[in-house]
Amino acid sequence: MSDAAKQRLLSGQAWEDFCEQLKEAGRGIDRWGEFPSELDRVEWYRFLTRIVRNGLERFVENCEPDRPRLRDAPWRQSINVQCPDQDHLLSEFVDGSHEYRIRGQRGTVPYFVMAAWSAKQPADLASRDWAGRGVDGLKEFDTATLQTTSFLMSDDIRFEPDGSFEVILSQRKPASGSWLALRPDSVGVLVRVVYHDRAQETPPTMRIERLDEPRPRPIEAGELAAGLAKAGQGAVAYAELVRAWWQDNLGQRPNRLRFSRQTYLSNGGVPDRHFAFGTWQKRPDEALVLHFRPPECEYWIFQLCNLWQENLDNYEDGQGYVTKFSARPEADGSIRIVVAERDPKVGGNWVDSFGHTAGIMGLRLIKTSDPPPVTLHRVPLRELERTGFAGLAPEAAIKSGELTD
Repeated sequence: MSDAAKQRLLSGQAWEDFCEQLKEAGRGIDRWGEFPSELDRVEWYRFLTRIVRNGLERFVENCEPDRPRLRDAPWRQSINVQCPDQDHLLSEFVDGSHEYRIRGQRGTVPYFVMAAWSAKQPADLASRDWAGRGVDGLKEFDTATLQTTSFLMSDDIRFEPDGSFEVILSQRKPASGSWLALRPDSVGVLVRVVYHDRAQETPPTMRIERLDEPRPRPIEAGELAAGLAKAGQGAVAYAELVRAWWQDNLGQRPNRLRFSRQTYLSNGGVPDRHFAFGTWQKRPDEALVLHFRPPECEYWIFQLCNLWQENLDNYEDGQGYVTKFSARPEADGSIRIVVAERDPKVGGNWVDSFGHTAGIMGLRLIKTSDPPPVTLHRVPLRELERTGFAGLAPEAAIKSGELTD
């Protein structure tokens, strides 16, 4: 690290800049106007605490170049419609110049996938102040918009009879064994562990290490300056990300889902799945009824989230989402999902909107080639309770679920 980065930290300037970045992130709510409800605004400020906690965990605690680690995402951190049936094991890099090995035991989970990614991070980020540049600074330095550069499915990993495995992470392919490709601009690896039934499955264990086996050492001033800059800029970036997704994209198509590889892969996604994002809106006395026929796949999940792309608070109680392994299908194998403030008790699968009137929704399908069309009806809740699904007029359905790229 440069002398400038060192002096920024030791003088307190790096800390002052970090605090000012957090203030800028907090003011992001002003760009929403009067739209967010009181509950949305309460959750906005809690969202800020979560993205700050996430940034500090990732970039201060878990970005030591000589001591890599795979750590799960912080509790209740669920940005980007994070799946509650997956673990997200993350290791951050300064860059892709080193070679690594991941060793582990598979456990009994059916599937996991590893992905390496890059992000816009200038080499001198620790030597500069970022507060005051606001969202314009994201054109050069953005820790939230992550581009997946390579991925490795567990189907393609060589496992020993006892379930042990080893994967090499490097820019050059090894002579043998399982390999995840890195690039010079690689800044991390993420392992998504997919569960069908957490209560019945044993998670894998994994450990990452550098192949050159460096000796651990105390932290340096410039490294902490870099960590604070990344964490602060991450708060600004995620605040802008949720705004842009709603106001510049998804909010223009209310109550519709659209499968877009470009949208998903631009946020650290992996191409082993299709993911449809959309926004949902309704009044407290209304219901949304979604209908689709799942194709053959490893796993699917429908999720309801708030404006900030977070899982609702009722996720902890097993509500707010429906999966391939929890859903009650119709007689023909199709799925009906009812989003409402109370269960209308007409069948299908009820998802509690939990006091919210708008947010992000997602439909994720893993290891499938054919995402399904989706229809949605927005109806008065009392009418749905009185007439059931038979009262839904086909001509009133909102049709979506198209694959755009």
